[in-house]
Amino acid sequence: MVTELTEKSFQKEVLESKLPVIVDFWASWCGPCRMLAPVFEETSKEYAGKLKFAKISTEDHPNVASNNMVNGIPCLIIFHNGEEAGRIVGFMPKPLLKQKIDAIMHKL
Repeated sequence: MVTELTEKSFQKEVLESKLPVIVDFWASWCGPCRMLAPVFEETSKEYAGKLKFAKISTEDHPNVASNNMVNGIPCLIIFHNGEEAGRIVGFMPKPLLKQKIDAIMHKL
C-alpha cells in the first residue's frame, strides 16, 4: 500500500515514522513518474512491515520537494529516523528498483 502525502502529513508519516519510509516525489506531467507508479505500488507489497511506501506530488507540494533538494523526478528518497538514508532517481524496472532499495536498506 502506498500512502499519499501532503505537506502537513509529511512530518508525521515520514520524519517521525518508526519504520524506514521510501517517498516517491512525482508529478502528473512526468512520463517516467507515471511509468514508475505501478512498479512502486507492486514493489510496496513485498516490503510490508519492513519499509513504508509513500508518494508526494511535487506540483501540489513544491516546498517539500525543495526542502529535500529534489531536482529531478521521479526521485525516491528513503528516510530512516527522520534523515535521508538514500536516494534513487529515474525510472527503472522492478528487479533493479528492488536491488537499489535492498542496498540502501542493508546499510540501515
